[in-house]
Amino acid sequence: MAIVGMGPRGLSVLERLVARLTEAPVAGAVRIWTFEPGEQGAGRIWRTSQPHWFAMNTVAGEVSVYSGSPDGGPHRAGAGPSLYEWLAEHPDPRWSALGLSDYAPRPVYGEYLTAAYRAIVANAPANVHVLPVSARVDRVERTGGRFTVTAYSGRFALAVDKVILTTGHPCNAPDAVNQRFLAHAEDNDNLRYVLGDSAAEMPLDAIAAGSEVGIIGLGLTFFDVVAALTAGRGGVFTSDDDGVLRYRPSGKEPRIIAGSRSGLPMLARGRNQKASTYRYQARFATTAALAAARQRAQATHGSPQLDFRGDVLPLLQREVEHTYYRTLVRRRQNREAAEQFAARHLDIAHDPALVDKLLAEYGIADAQRIDLDRMARPFAGVEFDSPEHFHRVVTDLLRLDVAEAVQGNLAGPLKAALDILRDLRGSVRTAVDFGGLRGESHRDDFLGAFNPVNTMLSAGPPAFRVEQTCALIEAGVLVVVGPALQVGCEPDGFLLSSPQVRGSGRVVPTLIDARIPRPDLHADASPLTGQLLADGLISEHVNSDPVTGDWFATGGLAVARAPFHVIDAAGNADPDLYALGIPTENQRWFTQIGNGRPGPLTGFHVDADAIAADVLTSLPAYATTGVLL
Repeated sequence: MAIVGMGPRGLSVLERLVARLTEAPVAGAVRIWTFEPGEQGAGRIWRTSQPHWFAMNTVAGEVSVYSGSPDGGPHRAGAGPSLYEWLAEHPDPRWSALGLSDYAPRPVYGEYLTAAYRAIVANAPANVHVLPVSARVDRVERTGGRFTVTAYSGRFALAVDKVILTTGHPCNAPDAVNQRFLAHAEDNDNLRYVLGDSAAEMPLDAIAAGSEVGIIGLGLTFFDVVAALTAGRGGVFTSDDDGVLRYRPSGKEPRIIAGSRSGLPMLARGRNQKASTYRYQARFATTAALAAARQRAQATHGSPQLDFRGDVLPLLQREVEHTYYRTLVRRRQNREAAEQFAARHLDIAHDPALVDKLLAEYGIADAQRIDLDRMARPFAGVEFDSPEHFHRVVTDLLRLDVAEAVQGNLAGPLKAALDILRDLRGSVRTAVDFGGLRGESHRDDFLGAFNPVNTMLSAGPPAFRVEQTCALIEAGVLVVVGPALQVGCEPDGFLLSSPQVRGSGRVVPTLIDARIPRPDLHADASPLTGQLLADGLISEHVNSDPVTGDWFATGGLAVARAPFHVIDAAGNADPDLYALGIPTENQRWFTQIGNGRPGPLTGFHVDADAIAADVLTSLPAYATTGVLL
């Protein structure tokens, strides 16, 4: 078999394959070829050679690529350490200060992943041969009943029985907007436009000290780019006598001009207070509630597909409010009162009038209402007299956000509530994945409206990144243009402006797109993707409404449900070709997760095991149990 792409997702499949082959040995040789042009285990995104100022946004104690905990034996498939445990076993000054709830540098996670790959390979059964190939796969073609996998620009060809596609983040061909900016830069030697990608892959060293650079997007890549251009160039963050973080420039920084649709940098995650084994039990967005909603949809619409805004979002809203109110009661009174409140709120959460009475009874009538849209887009419809006015408002808001984050994701009412959006990802997938929503609602209500709000509020950076952003704004190193960012071409550069901030326009010679490229089969610049599409071996997932006939082409690679056989151009599931992770985004949701968690298994390992179990059923001597080992 061949695993194409050996980042975290490919590594998870390898880990479950070897774990099953260890538990249930087979006669004869099994050969697993792992194709990865970067580092085996780390892939491109987590490569160990990237600078240490790029940080993860998941705490060390919540990260594990192994599907089982250490058992006293060697690290191996099915029994290995979490990232935090591995760091403790490998003392190093670079990470000696990292605790369970701290955020490791990205290259450190890469070291953990490459070490896991080596441990899995070294401790595999003697008849299981893991064969690394340091190359990008060019083609995968059907040849009779098998596949031919070609690499090294056609100089290497291999016949295999099974292929698993775990190719990770795409590099897309420039779209019309990208092409316009690229052409503008090509017409002037003094201009530069950098396409969206991982910050570690961007030519940031070429940006001159003292120059001005524009950034489109205020998400996670924005924080990485800013870190590289400031702390990565010798700038220092220090706290003043009042405990306020300040930035001391090195003189090597450019001036950074940034903006986005919301005009607000991504909000911070709450300080982690949850154990690695913590699992939230939904109260409203339950499997039963979603099944009942499908029954109602079938009865009224003639299809079990859900309307996200009408059927799903209210359940998520109630979950968030329930956690917020319960945590607030606990803070103001005690745990017993909070549990009493929670029990009563469960029964009346659907009735706003009864909820208001309950809030008054428990002394929290003054509690702010959770408006997710307004929290993620606080500047909608607001105008500002000057950039300075906008900066005062945005830094005040970000400092308040940091103060909320410091309270924690269990003890702080607001961040505890927003963290529930992370905990509810499984419920959202139950509602959304595999055409669970009507096409129009999937495109507009979910991907267009909810997904960016959810990302802004629950998938953000550590609080220290937001605090650093405030310090950089106040030091004059960073200018946030404002909401509804507009980018245009001027003879001497790229113009960034906000129609809601008077005098915000700035022309810069360098423009960086800090938005992560979206998975889109037809935009993917990979020769492999183009060949698979042209040959009809893969197809795009199209979400269609069987009643109205409406449809939505998602851009994601179409797969069947677990074990995720790829759907070909004729609509058939190929029993020997699988796909997992980011290429399947939009048929499945939030596939960019690059790790599992210690303790009870999450979808990261369950998905990988589904493929491993199915792959191995083709071995005559293999008897699968159908469950995780």
